Amino acid sequence: MLSVSVKDFLVWQKKQLSKGGDSQSFAVLLDCIGGVTANNLNLLRINPESKLYLKKNLEFLESVWEDHLLNSSPIQYLCGITFWRDLKLKVTNKVLIPRSETELIVDIVFKIFGEKSRKLLFAELGTGSGAISIALSLAYPLWEGIATDIDEDVLEIAIKNYIDSSEQSNLKFFRGHWWTPLESFKGKIDLAIANPPYIPKDTYEKLPKEVKNFEPKIALLGGEDGLKHLREIIQKAPIYLKEKGWLILENHFDQGEKVKQLLLKNKFTSIEIVNDLSGIGRFTIGRYK
Repeated sequence: MLSVSVKDFLVWQKKQLSKGGDSQSFAVLLDCIGGVTANNLNLLRINPESKLYLKKNLEFLESVWEDHLLNSSPIQYLCGITFWRDLKLKVTNKVLIPRSETELIVDIVFKIFGEKSRKLLFAELGTGSGAISIALSLAYPLWEGIATDIDEDVLEIAIKNYIDSSEQSNLKFFRGHWWTPLESFKGKIDLAIANPPYIPKDTYEKLPKEVKNFEPKIALLGGEDGLKHLREIIQKAPIYLKEKGWLILENHFDQGEKVKQLLLKNKFTSIEIVNDLSGIGRFTIGRYK
């Protein structure tokens, strides 16, 4: 462990943040590589003459921060870690960095099922880092969960995140395209969730370089109109869901009405477009018949 006075560290921190970037990304860097949590730092500020112990020296932390600023490299990939709800998750550039707005999916589930619920079966299609499925399996230990992804490397990351986050065994992982691995669960699923690629082609070309140049295209691009994968998931959902089973989808900010129409066309009821914290219709939910 390397030590530095809190006073010197705070001067150094101020200098780094003056170069650009945001304090949230800097906090990720300090926690994941420096070994300093925000709570640690807040406690130490009370006594600036005390010592702060770091996993890496300030020069190394500064070099990572400058890589982030100069090359627009996402800090989560540089650190190999991201924070989501109360989870600390491993991420690589094969995995989409889970967004804070996606955290609301878990809250939507709480609203539908309550925070305590009978045993049921849920499935997440395209799990990525595993964030949603892991959060639900922890919140609902009586539930059985299935998480799918098309990429073996991505599934390995999700499985590791589950093992690191939980001592439970109520979540299983299957490799394959959307519903394909779930043939043996036809008509048995109470709740299905998907945050598929939904960015339209024209919009994808204009994404910020920190997204377009680093995050996996396969997890972002949703075809010409952005609805390619949403359309497929909705059309096949009635085969796998129980009657009265729920489907929760994340979509692009302007796709809610189109997704609603797709759900209606496929015999879903209780359809609702749910806003994110910015007031944008980010989620569309429905119940099969």
